[in-house]
Amino acid sequence: MAALHFKRIDESNEAAVRSVKLKSGQESFIETVDECLQEANEHPEWQPVAIYAGDEVVGFAMYGSFGSNKDTWIDRIMIDEKHQGKGYGRTAMEGLIVRVCEKYGVDTVYVSIIEENNLARRLYESMGFEEMDERDPNGEIILQKKCS
Repeated sequence: MAALHFKRIDESNEAAVRSVKLKSGQESFIETVDECLQEANEHPEWQPVAIYAGDEVVGFAMYGSFGSNKDTWIDRIMIDEKHQGKGYGRTAMEGLIVRVCEKYGVDTVYVSIIEENNLARRLYESMGFEEMDERDPNGEIILQKKCS
């Protein structure tokens, strides 16, 4: 597996990022890249990034930190359907956790999932995320992980 890295989205990679697609049946689990980029344009706290394996875009992620408590979220992560099952999701999450914990100087990072997304739940829990007894405004389950 090629080493993964993240790059800001700009004119050199925006078309490739916008072409990231999920497998059939996964579309209801997460917003589209277009919707995420629109949200990032409206809320500059969000940081959208392309996920690269070598020089190829294999996915998309978005993270941010909000409020006086610096609640820090890895809000979106998706691996293109052609690249799923290669370990990129776990590797990208590991990198994102380090990135956001260091960038924002926080000790906890949050994710949220819809209840039906069992694959994401298993991945996050295997990485040390723990379910909180609360949901986000959209009714999604919130999980948290302590930065190490």
